[in-house]
Amino acid sequence: MKLVTYSTGLFNIAYYVCKHGMELDNITKDLLRQKIEEDPDFEPGLTLLAVDEKDKPLGFIMGVIRKRKNGKTGYIKLLAVLKNFRRRGIATQLYSAIEKEMRKRKVKVIRVYESYPNYFMPGVDPFYTEAVCFFERNGFTKFNDCSNLKADLVKQDFNTEKEERKLRAGGISIKRATKKDFEPMIKWIRRNFAAWEPEVRAAFENKPISLHIAKKDGKIIAFSAHETNNRGTGWFGPMGTSKAARGKGIGGVLLKRCLKDLKNAGFKSSIIPWVGPIPFYMHYVNSKVERVFWRYQKVLKN
Repeated sequence: MKLVTYSTGLFNIAYYVCKHGMELDNITKDLLRQKIEEDPDFEPGLTLLAVDEKDKPLGFIMGVIRKRKNGKTGYIKLLAVLKNFRRRGIATQLYSAIEKEMRKRKVKVIRVYESYPNYFMPGVDPFYTEAVCFFERNGFTKFNDCSNLKADLVKQDFNTEKEERKLRAGGISIKRATKKDFEPMIKWIRRNFAAWEPEVRAAFENKPISLHIAKKDGKIIAFSAHETNNRGTGWFGPMGTSKAARGKGIGGVLLKRCLKDLKNAGFKSSIIPWVGPIPFYMHYVNSKVERVFWRYQKVLKN
C-alpha cells in the first residue's frame, strides 16, 4: 500500500472511495467537489489517497487547517476506507500522515468532521462504529454531541402571512435580502455571529439570494439562510437573532420562509443541521431527529 497526494485528476478515485466507503451517506460528485476543491483551506498535501500496488483505491482522507480565534485548529474533514479493506491499518496510516503534517504546522487541536463553514457532517455518526473505535484508539475524546433534524416539506405550506402581520404591527418587517443588503448584513453578522460570515456570503451568491432578514427601525435584527453548505441537499441554516429581539416569533417566520423556498425549489425534505434547540424546530416545522453525531477532539502535545 502507498499514500498518494490528491490532485484533480484523482477526483473520480476519491469519489469512488467516499461513495462506497461512507455507506450511510449519499455522496454525489457535485457534493464531494464542494467539500474538496471548493474549500477555501483545501491543500493537496492534507488530502491523501491510499492505493494498493496496482493503484486500486483503498482509502481517502481530507484534512484542513482553519484559523480560529484561539489559533490554528485542524480538522479531519473526510475519512473513508472501502469496506473490504478495513481493520488493516489503512485508516491509521492515512491519519498518521495528516497528524504529522499538522504537528509541523503548530496545530494544537484536531477535531473530527465539524470543519465549518464548509463541512459535510458535524461529528461522527455512532452508527459508523468502526470510526468511533478508530478515533478513540487514536487519542480522541468525545466532548459533546449534536443532531441533524429532518423537516418534511410536502405536508406543510409554511404560510407566514398572519405571523408577519403581527410582527409588522410591532414595527418589525421581514423580507428576502437583496444586493443592497449585503454590506449592512456583513457588518451585522461580524458583530453578532462572526463564524457564519462565509455562509452568509454564500447565500448572497445564490439565485435568488437564499437569505431572509428581519428589520426594526431600518436595522437588521435577525436572519436565516439556506443552501449555503452542502448545496443541493436541502440544507437549512445558519440562522440567528439579536438577543434583544428574541422571544417574539421572528426566528419561526424566518425558518418557514427558508423552508418554503426549498419546497418551491423541488425539495421534499430539508436537513436542519448541528442543532441544539430541538424543541424550537419541532414546534415551528414539526422536524424530527434524523441523525445524531458525536463530537471528538484531540489535543496535540509537543
